Amino acid sequence: MSEVRIAAEPRTVFGKGAARKIRRDNKVPAVLYGHGTDTKHLTLPGHEVLLALRTANVLIHLKGDGVDELALPKGVQRDPIKGFVEHVDLLLVRRGEKVTVDIPVTTVGDVNSDGLLDQQLVSVSVEAEATHIPTGVEVDVEGLTIGTVITAADLKLAKGTTLIAEPETVILQVISKPVEEPTEAEAEEAAAAATLSAEGAE
Repeated sequence: MSEVRIAAEPRTVFGKGAARKIRRDNKVPAVLYGHGTDTKHLTLPGHEVLLALRTANVLIHLKGDGVDELALPKGVQRDPIKGFVEHVDLLLVRRGEKVTVDIPVTTVGDVNSDGLLDQQLVSVSVEAEATHIPTGVEVDVEGLTIGTVITAADLKLAKGTTLIAEPETVILQVISKPVEEPTEAEAEEAAAAATLSAEGAE
């Protein structure tokens, strides 16, 4: 995983009014904590933060006045309507340190045509070095048949990544396609055909 460098400014003014002013300037208030250090209050450039957060578990290199740290996003508040980032909680990490994170599970391919893919989990908990967190894990479902179950233990994780989730946790399975109920029109057509067939038999 590559690092994303983001300029960080110390934040000394707090409160809702101060936060609103920061956002009006297209910036994001943030806090940095971890390793028993004092919490640092920061201001980050809004656009850069928005781009960085498009990557799951992105490693952020904070660089600025009195700040030179690596961090992982641990809490993100977004505007419920417009979607822009309102606040970010950042966890301080060190190079070589192992961290527990959730990584996305994606599928490639198509299951057998008579089956239906039922993905029960879209992410899984793993442990990895803070500077080598995998972006996700892929599961090849091409041709899988009804009854196939993929558990967490079946996932092919990147080297140096350890599964934290229970091994028997079901990630996905292939189930039978549900029987489609006939529409009202189809039911009426079938009933009419049955009536004509009965009348012909008489």
